[in-house]
Amino acid sequence: MLESFASFLQSTGVAALFQDGVVDAVKIIIMLAVACVLLYLAIVKKFEPLLLLPIAFGMLLTNLPMIKDSSAIMMHPEFFTGKVLEVGKICREGGLLDLLYLGVKLGIYPPLIFLGIGCMTDFGPLIANPKSILLGAAAQFGVFFTFVGALVISALIPSISWGVKEAASIGIIGGADGPTAIYVTKTLAPALLPAIAVAAYSYMALIPIIQPPFMKLFTTKKARSVVMEQLRPVSKTEKIIFPIVVTIVVALVIPDAVSLVGCLMLGNLLKESGVCDRLAKTAQNELMNIITIFLGVTVGATATAEAFLSPATLGIIALGLIAFIFSTIGGLLLGDLMYVLTKGKVNPLIGSAGVSAVPMAARVSQMVGQKENPSNFLLMHAMGPNVAGVIGSAVAAGVFLSMFTGI
Repeated sequence: MLESFASFLQSTGVAALFQDGVVDAVKIIIMLAVACVLLYLAIVKKFEPLLLLPIAFGMLLTNLPMIKDSSAIMMHPEFFTGKVLEVGKICREGGLLDLLYLGVKLGIYPPLIFLGIGCMTDFGPLIANPKSILLGAAAQFGVFFTFVGALVISALIPSISWGVKEAASIGIIGGADGPTAIYVTKTLAPALLPAIAVAAYSYMALIPIIQPPFMKLFTTKKARSVVMEQLRPVSKTEKIIFPIVVTIVVALVIPDAVSLVGCLMLGNLLKESGVCDRLAKTAQNELMNIITIFLGVTVGATATAEAFLSPATLGIIALGLIAFIFSTIGGLLLGDLMYVLTKGKVNPLIGSAGVSAVPMAARVSQMVGQKENPSNFLLMHAMGPNVAGVIGSAVAAGVFLSMFTGI
């Protein structure tokens, strides 16, 4: 009887907590605390709760103390670190989260998220004002600036061994698009996925805090007060042709971006065609909700203490913030140029919406503009650069993938 009781005690999480020593136990406790903080931000502060909550709970699950080789272990990060993905072994020996994580590792979830986003996106403002695509492109400046910066830091600090793949994965945070960041990182630098995913979604949630100071710094009060002319009506024919043309053009120029852009445009075509209402509703509701849960929990589950608690992780989070800031600045500077060239007809605040966080970035443009001029309504004008940023971040991802996948 005593032996059975002793065996039970040895199988508990309390015993597992200290099986590798006090230092590892402290790391586990820290990760559990981080997970709880993220849960607090998602539930109480409502920072991107639809994804931050599953990510945080996935982080909680993977860091719970478990006896090694226990059948209760749901995630085995070591199954995904080799050059060859042993799907058979994962199916035989993996836990629940291992099986769900295959959707991330095989690149299934992010394009399906884009399918749902496409069903919820109105490209009308972009079609009505085509020059908005330039603002979406300018807002990718932070992606490439941080890519170069990560390579410079790696060269200056010998202890940080970031190559072009890692630098590209860090830089893509500047696109402010979580699924895109995950899609690039799972291919180029899977070891960095936990830090990059948490950074990407955290900064997306903090847009109302991060962007306004830079919006005021890089624009004048007079420019922020500009009231833009109402956009022209966009016909249904234009809205149907747009996703088809964009898909063809992207496929001809950057084939590696088609997985994301193609699904985005398919979802939009389902919506705008008017003949696939059931499919459009399923893609933007049931399918997207299911994939969001799977994606969030499994990405969070890769955030083990070994992978997350390192100086490199802190560097990634800092560089992610830099990427996001410079993407915002890139859009604002082009907005300033458009303001000058159009003799005051373009409000430069819409340039900050060129990052991919739809529709939050557009709402921030509206909020800042209305504070300067209560009669200012920039939301629809900002939606043009905002949806252009979705395409732009996917194209930037395609550029990185085409350049570095085979290295």
